[in-house]
Amino acid sequence: MSFEKILIVEDDVVVRNLLQSIFTRHKLPVVCAPTIAEATAQLEKDQFDLMLLDLRLPDGDGLKLLEHSVTLPQRPLVVMVTGFGSIESAVACMRAGAFDYVLKPFSPSQIDIILRKAQTYRQLLGVNRLLSDDSLDEDGALVGRSPAMMRLRSLIDRVAPTDATVLVTGESGTGKEMISREFFRRSPRRAQPFIKVNCAAVQENLIESEFFGHERGAFTGATERREGRFELANNGTLLLDEVSEIPPALQAKLLRVLQEREFERVGGSRTIKVNVRIIATSNRDLLSHVASGAFRQDLYYRLNVFPVHVPALRERVEDIPLLAEHFLQRFARKHGVKVTGFADSARATMLTYRWPGNVRELQNTVERAVILSESGRPVTAAVLGLPDLGPVDPGSAAPWGGDSVEESAASFEASAAAPAQSLTDGGGHVLKLDELEKQAIRAALRQTGGNRTQAAAALGISIRTLRNKLQEYRDAGDPVDAGLESVDV
Repeated sequence: MSFEKILIVEDDVVVRNLLQSIFTRHKLPVVCAPTIAEATAQLEKDQFDLMLLDLRLPDGDGLKLLEHSVTLPQRPLVVMVTGFGSIESAVACMRAGAFDYVLKPFSPSQIDIILRKAQTYRQLLGVNRLLSDDSLDEDGALVGRSPAMMRLRSLIDRVAPTDATVLVTGESGTGKEMISREFFRRSPRRAQPFIKVNCAAVQENLIESEFFGHERGAFTGATERREGRFELANNGTLLLDEVSEIPPALQAKLLRVLQEREFERVGGSRTIKVNVRIIATSNRDLLSHVASGAFRQDLYYRLNVFPVHVPALRERVEDIPLLAEHFLQRFARKHGVKVTGFADSARATMLTYRWPGNVRELQNTVERAVILSESGRPVTAAVLGLPDLGPVDPGSAAPWGGDSVEESAASFEASAAAPAQSLTDGGGHVLKLDELEKQAIRAALRQTGGNRTQAAAALGISIRTLRNKLQEYRDAGDPVDAGLESVDV
C-alpha cells in the first residue's frame, strides 16, 4: 500500500530538503511546514498518511503536535526526528503514539527502511479491521476419506502453490469458503493478507467502494479516505464470496481490475496498481447466469481459470460419521458438555438423512444436540431432532430453520427421528460397513414405500447403483426389498 501524501514538519532547511528529495524519489507527494502553526493548519485542511516531525521547533514542542495528531479522525503515522535524542524523550514520544524515532544525522537508507515499515504497518491496520472477527479456525471442511474429498485435496495440493485464479462452486453449506482458505493456507502468499468480501451482503450502492475504496468527499458520508479490499489484499489473496451477486454495472470494472490489476478509488483519479490472487465462490450455476445475461461471459471465463467443485454431503455419505465426531468433540469442549459419543440410533439416523443444508446443517445439528444432551450420556436420535421427511426433493430446504440455536429442548424431543437401525448385532459387536450399507438401503426403501428412485435420492446414490446393490443382495439370498412393491418412478 503506497502512501499518498506526506507532511514534513522541520525548520532546518537542509534536513527538510533532504527528506523531500527522498520522498520525491519514491514519487510520493510531500507538503512541508517549518512551524507547528503551519503544520496544524495543514492537518486541519488535508489528510496525510505519514508525518515526519521535528521534536524542537521555533514555536513550540513537537511532542504537543504529536499528541494533537493522534486525536484526528484519520491520524497519520508519526516519525519523530531530533538532533537531541535521549532515552527519556524517545520513551515519551513512543508513549504519546509515535510510530518511530530517528536521530539526526540520518542516511537516506534509514528513511527508506522507515517508509517500508510504515507502509506495511498501515496495510496491516486495514487488514486487521476486516479480520478482527473473521477467524481462520478450521470447521471440518476438509474432514473426510471419501473419493470426492480425496480428489478435492489432491486438486488443492496441485493448484494452491500457483497464482491461478480459482472458482469454487457448490451448494450452500458445503464449505466453499473454508476450501478457499485452504488454497490460501497452502500458497506462497500465506504470510500476506487474506481479504474476503461477501458480494451478496454488501449494499449495491456501496459495493464499488468496498472493492476499490473511496476518497474523502466522494459521496455523502465519505468523511475520510478509505482503502478498498483490493488495496488491502495487495501481495495477498482476495476472496470474492458469492461472486454471482455482483451487480451488472460493476462487472465491467471488476473485469478491468482482473485483467490490468489496476483501478481508481471512487471519487479519485490516481491509478492504483495491485498484485492480488483472486479466489471466487458461487452457489449458483454461473453458466446459466451467463446465458440469461445476468453475468458477463468474459468475466466468467476470467474467473473460471481453475474450477473446483465442492461435493454435497449426500455425495459423500461415508464422511458423515467422521464429520459428526469432529463437530461433537469441538462443541463438547466449547460448551463444557461431557458427552460419550453418538448412540447407535443417532448414527443410523445421520446416515439415512439427506442433509439438504450440507456440512453447515450437520454442524448446527451436532452443536444443538451437544447442548441438549445430558452430561455423561451419548447423543441420541431424538436429541438430533431430524424428523422423518419421507422422500426429499433435492432442491428442498432444510426441514427446520437450520440456523437457530434457540429451539427449546422440548421441541427436539417431540420431533420424530428418522427410522434407525442398530449399528451392532445381537451379540453387541459393531456391524461391518457393508452390513451398515445394507441397513441404510433397507431403511430408505421402507421410508419411501419401495420407490427406488426416491430411495436412491435419499441415499445420495444413482438409481443404477441402487438396482445393482439390490440384485447383489438377491443373488446372496438376502433380498432387502422383500415384502415391498418396488417401483422406479
